[in-house]
Amino acid sequence: MKFLLYLSQNYSFEILRPLCSLMHKEGHDVRWFVEGSEVNKSQFQPDDIVLSTISEAISFQPDASFLPGNLVPSFIPGLKVQLFHGFEWKKKGHFRIRGCFDLYCTQGPFFTSKFEALREKHPHFTVKETGWTKLDTLFEYTKKDIPQHKSPVILYAPTFSPSFTSANSLLNAMLALSKKKSWKWKVKFHPKMDKETIEAFKRAQHENLEVIDSHNIIPLLVESDVMVSDTSSAITEFLLLGKPVVTFKNAQPEPVLIDIDDANKLEDAVEKALAMDETLKESINNYSLKMHPFTDGQSAQRVLQATIEEIENYPREENVAKPKNIFRNFKLRKRLGYWR
Repeated sequence: MKFLLYLSQNYSFEILRPLCSLMHKEGHDVRWFVEGSEVNKSQFQPDDIVLSTISEAISFQPDASFLPGNLVPSFIPGLKVQLFHGFEWKKKGHFRIRGCFDLYCTQGPFFTSKFEALREKHPHFTVKETGWTKLDTLFEYTKKDIPQHKSPVILYAPTFSPSFTSANSLLNAMLALSKKKSWKWKVKFHPKMDKETIEAFKRAQHENLEVIDSHNIIPLLVESDVMVSDTSSAITEFLLLGKPVVTFKNAQPEPVLIDIDDANKLEDAVEKALAMDETLKESINNYSLKMHPFTDGQSAQRVLQATIEEIENYPREENVAKPKNIFRNFKLRKRLGYWR
């Protein structure tokens, strides 16, 4: 079959790459298409075939297009598959149905139930619980030799959203702790984080406080003992490894998190996380089963199987036609410069 991998942000590579590798292995014809100018094209591999225009993507006539993003043009042929760009269900818009997708590949029971309920109101798509493709790499990475550290490693991974980010609130407290304690702080920002904030942290760097520029957060998730964040999707990825998370003013704090509302409480919160008790361990385990029960590294396989099954049964009798989305598709045509 012919498959199109559609991306507009650098973080999409981590989500689409396991799927691409599997498709090649199974002999499918795969193309990539980049929307916009925010993708670092040096991340493509030598054997990747990248289409340079939307006209080429349409002429390719894909059987299905896969997106971690929110919008896909209806004028691209084939099935449209939503992969999601994270676990940010607490942020506005995560459960918004935009009428673009035929198949939603959900991460776990929590998301499946939400989208199945939404399907009752918008019966134009199919929901399949597959797990998240990005995590195939995470669970494979856990099998490698993990660097050992004499001191605890604390990963700080805030969201970029101005209404949720803790970066400016926690900088001074984090800097003070990095000088007071032997803990190693590693800071990983979202690609969309405010540049001034990033520079402020870089100026504060020293032996125990380091800003990591790598696009790949997975090695940091596996290597670290505790995460500090706010309302980032990386929180769930870390919890799935059975590790504790300290959050600052989380949008919807849950028992699985050690949430604080004052930067002065950061030290005690991290100490509590490092000494994780049985109650917190059980809470993290139950949370993982709800959000992403798959730990076999085979989510890409499930996504591909669900897609092929949907293609073979499309259109399903139980589904109605997708909305025409005339205005939304007009904006996409304008953005992509395609008027045929």
